[in-house]
Amino acid sequence: MIRAQWCASSGENSMTAIPSESLWRRYGDATEKTLSPSNAIVESLLAHRSVRHYLPTRVPPGTLEAIVAAAQSAATSSNLQSLSVINVESPQRRRRFAEIAGGQQHIVEAPLFLVWVADLSRAKRQAQRHGAELAAIDYLESLLFSSIDVAMAAQNAVVALEALGLSSVYIGALRNDIAAVSDELQLPQNSFPVFGLCVGYEDPANRTEIKPRLPQATVVHHEVYSTANEDVLVDEYSVRLQAFYREQKLPILSWPELVLKRLQHAATLGGRANLAGQLRERGFSLD
Repeated sequence: MIRAQWCASSGENSMTAIPSESLWRRYGDATEKTLSPSNAIVESLLAHRSVRHYLPTRVPPGTLEAIVAAAQSAATSSNLQSLSVINVESPQRRRRFAEIAGGQQHIVEAPLFLVWVADLSRAKRQAQRHGAELAAIDYLESLLFSSIDVAMAAQNAVVALEALGLSSVYIGALRNDIAAVSDELQLPQNSFPVFGLCVGYEDPANRTEIKPRLPQATVVHHEVYSTANEDVLVDEYSVRLQAFYREQKLPILSWPELVLKRLQHAATLGGRANLAGQLRERGFSLD
């Protein structure tokens, strides 16, 4: 009965087509066809934007708990629930994190700043409580599934907070120095910070537009992987991406130039080039 009532109230069965305007904003390409089926949830996902300018307005009481409930509703490997979320309110701590992240001031300014932690320490403590050890948590697979758990949970939180009229941006640059972040947050062994998340109400004076994505033909494969027509599609996409950067008054790069800027040298990874060593110090042997 509850499920039926939710379907009726949410309009789950009221499928429509995705408006061509929504597709154009997401892909920056007027040739994208109208897609069906769709509904308000799909359109909301298509409208996602990373937001780095926030009003000082505090989020309503209960908002943190609501988005964490949404996060905990995501799939989790073997029900191990290997994540923790730390709400960072201290201005001093936020400033230190902003420095680690290369001067990202929105970490200081956002009403909420959450650090998402891949956390196997809880499982380890419970095993020790029952007189057992967990040898498998040291390994690469455990690092991988706990990181995936965090990513899926955080994305659930982002979908929820956007449904509540809030905006956000991920801060992967916390991994520039996971040792310093872990020390700052007093994280136990067998845990590490995967990323931060700024949350708040977007400042309309500094509105961010929707960044176009690669066309589906470059990322969707049928039966087997194919690179057919990839170069042409990437070049066409680069024209749309450069137009977006021009409108946003950002450095104008093609997509291959963006790839090179981010991945050509180990130095462009920031402190993350030595991530494996830092993770081993945190209890992950990566075998």
